[in-house]
Amino acid sequence: PLPTFPRRIGVVTSPFGSVWHDIQNIIQRRFPLVELALAPTSVQGDGAAAGIVDAFDAVNREEDMDVVILARGGGSLEELWPFNEEAVARAIYSSRAPVVSAVGHETDFTIADMVADCRAPTPSAAAELVVPDREELEERILSLRKSLFRQVSSDLAAWSQDLEQVVWRIQRHAPDLSSWRQRVDDLSHGYGRA
Repeated sequence: PLPTFPRRIGVVTSPFGSVWHDIQNIIQRRFPLVELALAPTSVQGDGAAAGIVDAFDAVNREEDMDVVILARGGGSLEELWPFNEEAVARAIYSSRAPVVSAVGHETDFTIADMVADCRAPTPSAAAELVVPDREELEERILSLRKSLFRQVSSDLAAWSQDLEQVVWRIQRHAPDLSSWRQRVDDLSHGYGRA
């Protein structure tokens, strides 16, 4: 399962192009508390599969990685072929952190998508998937705060009424101390005369 509040996200992608920048922008806008760690690699052409495997090895050496996004923009079947390689599938499967595959466009499908813990239709969708939306969290917290305040106020009002009832009962059943004092005084004066 993907963590609800990740602290550190690994991104296996090319440092060049719009994918890395889109992921950074979306995550910073939605949940700026998270730290992104780029594991740079080529994502197409000869040697791309080996580079992706090496990037996963680097990410897995990090102890505190909460989730990994494997991302690449769209392309032809040949351009996406490194994501169909067995070595890449094994690297994804062996990942210590859950992996979100975001390879190509929504209609593209690779072996990497089948091996990953989760598939996102696009790299941008992957960025939205791995972090909560700060504004939604703020609204939820505000709503819970209001609900908690209403509940506490209601409980305090009920407890106050209960306390008033207890005080009234105590006062009603309490002995009349002034008459007892008077009687003690009368007895002590009478005893002193005798």
